[in-house]
Amino acid sequence: MARKRDGGCCPLPLNEDNARFCLLAGLILLYLLCGAAVFSALERPSELRARLLWDQQLANFTLSHRVSLGALHALLRQYEEANGAGIRVDALRPRWDFSGAFYFVGTVVSTIGFGMNTPATIPGKIFLIFYGLIGCAATILFFNLFLERIITMLAYIMRWCHERRMRRSGLGAVSGAEEPRSEEDSLEGWKPSVYYVMLILGVASVLIACSASSLYCSMEDWSYMDSLYFCFVAFSTIGFGDLVSSQREHYEAQEAYRLGNCLFILMGVCCIYSLFNVISIIIKQTLNWILARLACPGRRCPCSCPKRGLRRRQRFKRNAVQPTPSQVPTGRHRYTDASVETVCDSETDAGAGVDGVAGGRRLSGEMISVNDFTASNKVSLALLQKQLCETAQQGPRQSHVPRHNGFSGGVGAFAIMNNRLQETSVDR
Repeated sequence: MARKRDGGCCPLPLNEDNARFCLLAGLILLYLLCGAAVFSALERPSELRARLLWDQQLANFTLSHRVSLGALHALLRQYEEANGAGIRVDALRPRWDFSGAFYFVGTVVSTIGFGMNTPATIPGKIFLIFYGLIGCAATILFFNLFLERIITMLAYIMRWCHERRMRRSGLGAVSGAEEPRSEEDSLEGWKPSVYYVMLILGVASVLIACSASSLYCSMEDWSYMDSLYFCFVAFSTIGFGDLVSSQREHYEAQEAYRLGNCLFILMGVCCIYSLFNVISIIIKQTLNWILARLACPGRRCPCSCPKRGLRRRQRFKRNAVQPTPSQVPTGRHRYTDASVETVCDSETDAGAGVDGVAGGRRLSGEMISVNDFTASNKVSLALLQKQLCETAQQGPRQSHVPRHNGFSGGVGAFAIMNNRLQETSVDR
């Protein structure tokens, strides 16, 4: 059992990253259970009514036309197979001409996958596997690069607005030649808040979805609610396929509509992807807050815990092998650059005991414990990884800042937004 230490803080049995992962997995499972309960309560009665109505229609059809129920079922199965190949009762656009195939590959690489048409031949299915492998990876890279540029653009715009607000309020303004220097110093550490970025991306997504819904209402004869529903399903790349745009054989101003449809879907997917990643930053902040509350229940953490994190104090055993102070900072030992990060927990790796009593037995005055030996090896391995990384990158990077908020480093969108927003900055 974990014991209370350092004025009431109770360390968790897992380290911070694993605790955050387990907490997120548990919350997602609870979220799925709640969603299943809600959708079951909303949609199950409609499903039962539709099945009852369909059985009545089949019975009436067989009686009025004197058709056996088995023959009718066989015909319906054949229609389901034809429907999978893209055959519909109403006249639709050709599925596998060049324009139809281009629409299909767009839904593949964007991971929308409406499902209105799928490859029916074995060569087509094999080609789709390799085509989607490269196409989806390239599209995800495109979305990440878009995210990087939209965050940078929003940061410049918000910084410019913040600078104008400061000039109007007279903050940081001094007379003479010191004025530019003072304003530069006052804005040096400023970064946009993730909440403002989320608000801007949310407003942009809503505007795109509302504009696209107006277009779909007039061109597809959908209700406005169905159009908004389609926009979210398409922009979020869920792609159920119950509603699919630009599938009729003829439209008024057909070429302009198809071009506008592709542009709306492209812009919507990019904005929603960026919005999802910004929301994930807020979710991670919430997880950090929950973990901090679990570590210090019922009070503000009196120990040296960082904001939204769980920092532990380091206590070495008397005869532990310790790296020199110039190599290892106190607290948690982190060796970080832009590409590699190695974390050695000061409590679990460097020994959790106090004066060699609480953390385990000392073998003798001339020997070190296995935990201390492993900790010293991990520190050496961290230095080796750092040197190899710097050698591969042709020299050391300039910034070696330890993270204190759980956001530095990372991969994918977390790496892109690292140190670009106020909540992910290592200066916090």
